[in-house]
Amino acid sequence: MTMRLGELLVEQGLLTDEQRRQILLAQEEHGRPFGVVAEEMFGIDARSVEQAWAVQFSQMAEWMDPTVEAASPDALAAIDRRQAWQFRIVPLRFEGRELVVATDTPGLPRAMRFVGWRIPHPCRFVLSNPETLDAAIRMYYPMGNLDPSSLAKLAKDAFASGRAIPLSDAP
Repeated sequence: MTMRLGELLVEQGLLTDEQRRQILLAQEEHGRPFGVVAEEMFGIDARSVEQAWAVQFSQMAEWMDPTVEAASPDALAAIDRRQAWQFRIVPLRFEGRELVVATDTPGLPRAMRFVGWRIPHPCRFVLSNPETLDAAIRMYYPMGNLDPSSLAKLAKDAFASGRAIPLSDAP
C-alpha cells in the first residue's frame, strides 16, 4: 500500500502526527495540496516535500532496468550527454507523443523540473535503481572513463576551488 505524503513526512521526522492532522484539516477547508500547506503552516522545506513525494511516487511507479531495454535513437536525441549526466535521466522511447524517461528516486524531483522546461513532449517517468541508471547513462551517453560518481566528485572539487572542470577531465 502506498503511504500518503503526510505519513512519509511524519516517518521522516519532519512533521509530528498532530501537525499532519492540522494540515489535513486546513487542506479540507482550502483544498490546496498537502505539501504546500505543510510548507506554509510549519515551514517544511520544499525540497523535503519533493523528496517525500518522490518516495511516494516510487511506491506506485513502474520499475525497470534501462540497460536491458534498447532506447530508441529519437528518444535519446531529446537530450544531450551533459543533460543526461546532470539530471540523471535516460529517455527510452516514445509512446505516441509521450516520452518515457528513466530516472531514480533521489533524482526524480530534479528530473521532473528539467523535463518540464526543456522537453517539448509530455513525459512519463519510470524508475530504476541508481546503479543500473548509472550504467544506462554511461552506455547511452558515454563520457570517456568517467562515471557519475567521479563526475560528481570533479564538480564538487571544482566548485570548492572556484575553478571550472578542465575539458581534459570531462571528455
